[in-house]
Amino acid sequence: MSQLAPPPSPLFFLDTLFDLITILLIAAILILSLLSLAFIFHLRLKIRSSPHLHNFNTLWSLRLLLVLSVIFWSISYLLRSSLVLQRLRIFTLPQGIFLCKLHVVLTLGLFEPAFLTTLLFLLNLSIQKRDPSRTLTNIAHILLLCAPVLLFQVFVVFHAPALDILPDFFRRDYVIHTEPASGDESAVCAYPLLSTIVFAAFAVSFLTGFVLSCWRVVSMVINKRLRIRIYALGSTAVAAVVSQVAFMALSVIWLPEKVAFGGAALMVFLAGLSCAVIGEGILVIHPISDALSAGGDVCVLRLGEPLSPASSSSSFVTTR
Repeated sequence: MSQLAPPPSPLFFLDTLFDLITILLIAAILILSLLSLAFIFHLRLKIRSSPHLHNFNTLWSLRLLLVLSVIFWSISYLLRSSLVLQRLRIFTLPQGIFLCKLHVVLTLGLFEPAFLTTLLFLLNLSIQKRDPSRTLTNIAHILLLCAPVLLFQVFVVFHAPALDILPDFFRRDYVIHTEPASGDESAVCAYPLLSTIVFAAFAVSFLTGFVLSCWRVVSMVINKRLRIRIYALGSTAVAAVVSQVAFMALSVIWLPEKVAFGGAALMVFLAGLSCAVIGEGILVIHPISDALSAGGDVCVLRLGEPLSPASSSSSFVTTR
């Protein structure tokens, strides 16, 4: 007589809940990113009929890089979820292991550093004279700044034998989970402590420059609403990056199979998500919306000139 499979444990339902929350939030940020892309390309098309809007469009490529980084960052989190790697059986065990390694390298080494560095460039360029011919140069600088982080992450994740002398949690980017009922094996992704340390070093440099840039922008504007936006952007970015590093470091305490690890991983994702939402809202959607509303009638400002209340609300796109 065949035995009935044991009922799922409460821990199984908590893991599934974490996955569903993550997937729903990924869908939400992808919708917001598609909306941001629509704003960017709508402004690009609008300048053909309204030449005055050309002054508002000099940062379109950096905004595009920002949004694309967020999109790929979101997809990488979708591919690492246990719902994809375990429940749906889409990938084999070797493929799941490779996806876990790829997630750490691309997320902590490329997509998020590129997104954060682009935030910093957009904030700095909002108070500087902008030269459209330097667009490719700015993108190259962003990628060059991300290159050391990416190379370190590749070394940590794919050249682990060189680091065998370290304890396992320094190098652990996955564990193999075995289903009690069926015996099926699947990969559960983790954050190696070495990768967290590399990202933390980048985060310290980023936050130092970002806080200084926020202070410079605030010192140049007199519009209260714009000050509130800058404070919201700065405080959210600082809190999000610090929280991410903290929860990634805490996650090494538990095995990836444990629910506590799932909660820590969810907090890592929520921290990055909050930074992405506030970044796209304040540095992409809001300034383009202001530009379209102004219709090119707002005067072009130069660095060092006082900002009038009428024009400072659009200074992220008008300051030259």
